[in-house]
Amino acid sequence: MSLPTVPDVKAARLSACQYTERFADAGQPLTAAQALVEAERCLYCHDAPCTTACPTSIGVPSFIHRIADGNVRGAAKAILEANPLGGMCARVCPTEELCEQACVRNTELGKPVEIGRLQRFAVDKTIAAGGAPLFARAPATGKRVAVVGAGPAGLACAHVLARHGHDVEIFDAHEKAGGLNEYGLAAYKTAGEFAQREVQWLLSIGGISVTTGWRLSSAAQLEELKSTYDAVFLGVGMGAVNALGVPGEDLAGVRSAVDFIAELRQAKDLSTLPIGRRVVVIGGGMTAVDASVQAKLLGADEVTMVYRRGPEAMSASKVEQEWAQTNGVTLRHWLAPVAIEGQDGHVTAVRFARQVIEGGKVVATDEQVTVPADMVFKAIGQKLETQPWPDAGIELQGGRIVVSDTGRTSLPGVWAGGDCVSGGRDLTVEAVEDGKQAALSIHAELTATVA
Repeated sequence: MSLPTVPDVKAARLSACQYTERFADAGQPLTAAQALVEAERCLYCHDAPCTTACPTSIGVPSFIHRIADGNVRGAAKAILEANPLGGMCARVCPTEELCEQACVRNTELGKPVEIGRLQRFAVDKTIAAGGAPLFARAPATGKRVAVVGAGPAGLACAHVLARHGHDVEIFDAHEKAGGLNEYGLAAYKTAGEFAQREVQWLLSIGGISVTTGWRLSSAAQLEELKSTYDAVFLGVGMGAVNALGVPGEDLAGVRSAVDFIAELRQAKDLSTLPIGRRVVVIGGGMTAVDASVQAKLLGADEVTMVYRRGPEAMSASKVEQEWAQTNGVTLRHWLAPVAIEGQDGHVTAVRFARQVIEGGKVVATDEQVTVPADMVFKAIGQKLETQPWPDAGIELQGGRIVVSDTGRTSLPGVWAGGDCVSGGRDLTVEAVEDGKQAALSIHAELTATVA
C-alpha cells in the first residue's frame, strides 16, 4: 500500500450551510401530538421495571401519565425531583440499555415506550416556558458547602443541597459550568446551547454561586476548603488523559479526542477547525464515537475507529456503534497500536498489531496492519490526576477515589462522586445519582450537627 507523504489537514472543508446542517440537533424531539400518542402506549405498571432500571429512580409511569393528561410541567417536576439534570440525561443516557430495555412493551412487542424522548419533551418544554420555579428552597440552615467540579455530579449535589437550605459554592477549572455536558459531548447531542440553559435553570433555585478558573491541585487547597466550609464534595471527573505508550505519539496531528471534542464544542465558527482527510480514532467508548462522527461531519473523507477487542467488549453502546457506522465511520476490531508513523514531524499512518484471545487474555500476533492517517485521536480513557489525593489522605483504588455507598471518602468532611470515584460505568446519569446521594448524606450530617 502506498502511503501519503504530505498530510492533508485543513479547515473550511464544507460550506457554511453544510456545517449548520451536519451539526444540527440529532435528537429528533417529539411534537406535542407525538408525545401524547407515545405516552398512551405506557401501561403504567405498578412495580415498574423501568423505574428500577433508572439509576436515579425516576418514577417513569408517573411522569408519562402526566404527559398523557396534558400536565407537562407536572411531568417535568416528577423527572427533575429525581434527576436535576433530566434534560441532558434524556439526550445522552443509553436508555436502550436501561429503562427502555426493561420496559414491559419491549418484552411483549419488541418496541419499548420511548421513555428518553418523552423525558426530553417534558423537561425541554418546561425549561423553555420559564415561569415560577419548580422547587423552593427550604429555610436557610446557615451551613456552607464547597463543591469542586461543575460537572453532572457537582451540579446535582449543589442543587439538592440548595433545596435543603444550604449555601453552596461551586469551584471549577473551566470558564463555564457544565463539565462533561459542556466540554465532553458531541455538539449534535447538545445543540442550541442546551448545556448552559440547563445550568442556568439549575442555578435559578438560588443559594448556589459559581467560581470558575479555579483548580484543585494541592492538599493545602483541600484543607483550606475543609476549614472554610462545613462540608466538601469532590466531583472533579477524570482530568488526565491516558497515553498510548507507542513510538510517534508526540508527532504533530496526534492529539487527545477529549481536547478535540472540547475545542469543537467551544468553537464560534466550525469552519475554522482543521481536520484531516484521513482520520484514525483509537478507542471503543462514547468519546471515540463522538470524536469519530464529528471528524466525519467536519469533512474528513475517511474516518476509522480502531479497537483492540471485539464489538461486544466496546463500552460504546450498540446504538452508538451503529450511529458511527451510519455516519460513515469504519469500525475495525482486534487491532492495537504499536507505532505511529510520520514524516517531517507529522503523522502519516498508524501501525497496528492483530490481537487474539489466548488463555483468556488479549495478545498480539505477528500480523500487522498499517492505516494511513493525517490526524490521530486518542480515546483510550482518562485517569484521575494524582495530586492532591495521596498528600490529603484520600484513599484511592484503581486510580480512583474510594467512597462509601453515600459518597463519603476516607477523609472526614469530604464526599465525592461521578467519574472520579471507583466503581460505576462512567455514565452521566450515574454521576447525577452520586451527587444526589452525597448531598443527602451531607445534609443529614449537617442537620444532625445543628440538632
